[in-house]
Amino acid sequence: MSAPVFSTHGCRLNAYESEAMREMAEAAGLQGAVIVNTCAVTAEAVRKARQDIRRLARDNPGAPVIVTGCAAQTEPETFAAMPEVTRVIGNTEKMQPETWAGLTPDLIGQTERVVVDDIMSVKETAGHLIDGFGRHRAYVQVQNGCDHRCTFCIIPYGRGNSRSVPAGVVVDQIKRLRDRGFNEVVLTGVDLTSWGADLPGTPRLGDLVMRILKLVPDLPRLRISSIDSIEADENLMLAIASEPRLMPHLHLSLQAGDDMILKRMKRRHLRDDAIRFCEDARRLRPEIVFGADIIAGFPTETEAMFENSLKLVQDCGLTFLHVFPYSARQGTPAARMPAVNGTAIKDRAARLRAAGDAALLTHLNAQQGRSHRVLTEGPRLGRTEQFTEVTFARDMPEGSLLQVDILGHDGTRLTA
Repeated sequence: MSAPVFSTHGCRLNAYESEAMREMAEAAGLQGAVIVNTCAVTAEAVRKARQDIRRLARDNPGAPVIVTGCAAQTEPETFAAMPEVTRVIGNTEKMQPETWAGLTPDLIGQTERVVVDDIMSVKETAGHLIDGFGRHRAYVQVQNGCDHRCTFCIIPYGRGNSRSVPAGVVVDQIKRLRDRGFNEVVLTGVDLTSWGADLPGTPRLGDLVMRILKLVPDLPRLRISSIDSIEADENLMLAIASEPRLMPHLHLSLQAGDDMILKRMKRRHLRDDAIRFCEDARRLRPEIVFGADIIAGFPTETEAMFENSLKLVQDCGLTFLHVFPYSARQGTPAARMPAVNGTAIKDRAARLRAAGDAALLTHLNAQQGRSHRVLTEGPRLGRTEQFTEVTFARDMPEGSLLQVDILGHDGTRLTA
């Protein structure tokens, strides 16, 4: 029998959890199974998961197919109805070793087919920590779930309410990762800037960042993933200003650039808040770059409202854009709002992506002739501190930190 086949959809947190599941499945001796870790962020993500399940079932005839992740949590009946699917497991259950210990070949098709409990009742983060994955960059889950209810978002119903990993546990894991030779650690979570709200003393994300940098002094690079800029605390801004080991790259959950749309999304910031944050962070760290999530064609969005989102790319000085054509998620308030024409949504998404391509090109042009410290991710690929991809003309040792001169770019990546 062969080792389990994993297919992971969606975010970095899902990728982290797939590695944890792989460890648990291997420890339990599970063999010959297909595990699909799904995403629920859009209807398209669910469609792709179903397509992937059918493909994997064809490619692995006779293998039990186990479906888990956010889409399995929010709509287990969708996957249970698929003839290819043997078992549906919820987001809580997938991180419990006993779940995998119970999936022996003789039991996998005999016991309960759908194991998905109420995610809102979960109060603790998963206790299973992995010592990184990949050979160059390690991801550490410090938070899960979300207490906010943006009108377009199904994720809280897939992940539950916000839960934080205590700082001491995080620091100990990062020390182990550093001992194993990792040069960069990325803090991940569903709503990262809510970290600490459920812990004694209600510490903030900036407190965690400062503690990691102080207690793991030989860690060369610390990176934080997507944040809600309106929740950036004083110590996080202090770290941005004063800690060169905190990487000068932030991915912002902006979603829109029009105040009325932001209110209808039930976001907690307005357009000027986003612009002000970027200006403040850039003043503290001039070399910082920003990525952002922006939704095109949210219900009721007029052309003038969309133009405000389009202008946000320039007004915030964004470099890396993740564009999402609006996709109605059943059960969310936005799904009941007047929809934008599908052709208009597609057109607006294309215009946003074009603005993102132009912003990236401006950034790439500005790096020519400069020197950057690059973490190598493969023999001929690495990333700068600003998370910009760099290609090399010859093989480099993977997982190393190298000071390189930027010669040019190919339109999407720097060349060194």
